[in-house]
Amino acid sequence: MNYYDIMFYIFAAITLVSAWFVVTTRNVIYSAFFLLFTFFGVAGIYVLLAADFIAVVQIMVYVGGILILLLFGVMLTNTITNVDIRTGASNLLPASIATGILMGAVVSVMWYTEWKIQPTAAPNTTIKELGRLLLTDYVLVFELLGLLLLVALIGAASIARREKE
Repeated sequence: MNYYDIMFYIFAAITLVSAWFVVTTRNVIYSAFFLLFTFFGVAGIYVLLAADFIAVVQIMVYVGGILILLLFGVMLTNTITNVDIRTGASNLLPASIATGILMGAVVSVMWYTEWKIQPTAAPNTTIKELGRLLLTDYVLVFELLGLLLLVALIGAASIARREKE
């Protein structure tokens, strides 16, 4: 077992354990904080796969945008922070059986086909080429997408303002 394998298992364990706590935690705030560790674990796996651009986008969009928005939305709403999510144990047995069957199928396929994933040499980064394409060949699409997002933002603000009046 080499360093790459050890790091993969660490990131996989962080992702799986924190995802488990996201689902099973009754407090919404704690669940959102565990979601932070899930996102970082997924970004770490992207880094190990030499997908550096996707890892940075994962951190910027999900951690920097969606998770912070979720935390502010939950913390600024007083009624939600005091509510405990009730998760009954009635679905725990079927979920455990389904997960066991799925894991058994995955392990059996890997065992019988001797399917092994070998890490390859990290390719050159594609960020420079992606930036060049966005600002040369696809600049019209890039600008139209920005305009579409601006129109969506103005529409959402006007709808929110109309409901208050």
